[in-house]
Amino acid sequence: MIFQGETISVSVDDAGIATMLFDNKHEPVNKFDLATLDELKASVTAMSEHGKIQGLLIESRKDSFVVGADIKQFHSLFDHSEEEIAANVVSFNEVFAGLEDVPFPTVSLVDGIALGGGLELALSTDFRVLSTCAKVGLPEVKLGINPGFGGTIRLPRLIGVDNAVEWIATGKEYRPDAALSVGLADAVVASDQLVASGLSLIAQANAGKLSIARIREVKTNPVMLNDMERIMAFTTAKGLVASQAGPNMPAPLTSVKSIEKSCSLHREAAIKVEAKYFSRLAKTEVSGNLIGLFLNEQDLSKRNKTAAHGTASIDKVAVVGAGIMGGGIAYQAGFKGKQVVMKDVAQAGLDQGMEEATKLLSKRVDRGRMSAAEMAHIISRIHPVLHYEDFSDADAIVEAVVERLDIKQSVLSEVEKNVPTDTVIASNTSTLSISKMAEGIARPENFCGMHFFNPVHRMPLVEVIRGAKTSEATVGKVVKLALDMGKTPIVVNDCPGFYVNRVLFPYLNGFNLLVRDGADFLAVDKVMEKWGWPMGPAYLIDVVGIDTGCHAAQVMAEGFPDRMQFDEVSAMQLMLEANRLGQKNGAGFYSYQPDKKGKPRKAADDTVSSVIAPAVAGQGKFTDEEVIERLMIPMCFEVARCIEDGIVSNAVDADMGLLMGIGFPLFRGGPIRYIESVGIAYMIEQSKKYHDLGAMYHAPELLKEYAANGKSLFAFGGAA
Repeated sequence: MIFQGETISVSVDDAGIATMLFDNKHEPVNKFDLATLDELKASVTAMSEHGKIQGLLIESRKDSFVVGADIKQFHSLFDHSEEEIAANVVSFNEVFAGLEDVPFPTVSLVDGIALGGGLELALSTDFRVLSTCAKVGLPEVKLGINPGFGGTIRLPRLIGVDNAVEWIATGKEYRPDAALSVGLADAVVASDQLVASGLSLIAQANAGKLSIARIREVKTNPVMLNDMERIMAFTTAKGLVASQAGPNMPAPLTSVKSIEKSCSLHREAAIKVEAKYFSRLAKTEVSGNLIGLFLNEQDLSKRNKTAAHGTASIDKVAVVGAGIMGGGIAYQAGFKGKQVVMKDVAQAGLDQGMEEATKLLSKRVDRGRMSAAEMAHIISRIHPVLHYEDFSDADAIVEAVVERLDIKQSVLSEVEKNVPTDTVIASNTSTLSISKMAEGIARPENFCGMHFFNPVHRMPLVEVIRGAKTSEATVGKVVKLALDMGKTPIVVNDCPGFYVNRVLFPYLNGFNLLVRDGADFLAVDKVMEKWGWPMGPAYLIDVVGIDTGCHAAQVMAEGFPDRMQFDEVSAMQLMLEANRLGQKNGAGFYSYQPDKKGKPRKAADDTVSSVIAPAVAGQGKFTDEEVIERLMIPMCFEVARCIEDGIVSNAVDADMGLLMGIGFPLFRGGPIRYIESVGIAYMIEQSKKYHDLGAMYHAPELLKEYAANGKSLFAFGGAA
């Protein structure tokens, strides 16, 4: 052993082959924190001084290679000035350059995940052998930064500018076959053949059959493009990346600019370019928000795993109520390997549910993501039934019948009589009280809410709703079921609308008030889409369904009459009365026609103004800032009330719920991060302009307290 650290060790065998082993003693995965970077530098020095090494293999004892940098250290590193950050990045790069320059052939043996700094480590070696289960990529743009360990320098030189731009600007993860096809991987083999393949490459290099001098010349010298080729390549790339990333996500386009500036330079100068762009991005609010989002995801994931730990396996799921929603839930469970029983009272409902599952699977087959045989196997897991005979061995029940309290109570009581006494039952409901539903069943401790978002197969969030008598064991089992189904659960307490819909309706009521006061809903949609929402409020309610939205609005008004009761006729209500239901019948605030792929495409409809005219009482003109404030202040205040009332337990869940549930702009990090970026005191002061609009514009006591004391909402409940 010539080097031994807490993560990295280096040994040399009798043939002079060194093995650098990554095996973090304190973490389940290997990652580049500051201590590991110091160890990498020390190990490279030890190998360089050894004098008899003939080749180097780099491998991991973990299930993954190196998952990337330690993102928990980013906030402290990014607190420095741009100049200091850039200097640090240059010094980090010197470590990888030192590895690249050792006087013997080097091979990275990549088994499992090698992302970000993990892939950049592999790029600094002469050869890369990937296992068939490897996954590689440079996802830094998803954190609002560009690669900082030489990724924008080495990748274009290895796989070409066009490929490198795609890999870096999208931040996607790639499988071994894709890495091999572009020239990033030198070989793809089974995991147990990695060492043998690596030794073969070293032997060939030492025998002169493979030239490491030529490999290093390519990686450290300018990219071989003439001026015209460079102009054509980057003009096209920048235009495409800018259009795809949009104006609110600067990292993808900045990464392309970094590649462009550095591709005509030698390595040392190129490193300084990469460091300059990296440091510039590191100081942006977007980067801070995206890094915070990543850490929030880790925190939520850890808590969900803890909640589900020790829970018995869930092999069979019964879905009560077919149709579109039940079919979507059955599809998701079957797709993730569960045996599924789907029950309805009518054959037509079962047919619709099976059609929904079949349609979703057929799309995967059409796109080449699944074979017809795999589709048939999944369909065979879903058993449509009209009776309860197959419920006796179900591990969990998901009720998904019509959104009416009396019907749900009746169905739940019936279900309970047909399952074992310890079976967990969950209701898929978007607004109805779980505690009230539980009043009609004998074992309320086994019952909770499980709110899927539509469409089930796309939306990542599931709200697990704890009723007044729900046991923690039930919560844990439903959290496990959500995780097994590929969803991210947040556990919330019971109230009208739970968390996500409760905070959505002040936003939609703010929209109704804007229309009442004379705002053009088309202009409002444009403002909010520019602000970052995937769709403006009028388009959103069309997608949700205006009938669904009006029903939910009534539930919310009854639950929170002081601030969610809309005393005048609303534009939404007038649309419902005109049978303009949104996308579901082709007419809402917009009109809809299917495009070539069958997806509804919206278009402005001149008839809408006459439909909503009775709801318009003013002729106001609003600035973009006023539109944003009138919609976002009531939403943000309701988010704070949900924390204050204990509906969500902390700011992390508050942010994650809206990011995953209704598409809150990722680059803003969530509603709590948005409140803190604006400033709690500033938002409270701005809200005073709108106090005459009603109680939903009046700041909750929690925000007043935190503003007065200069506290962060992320300190509430011990949130990360």
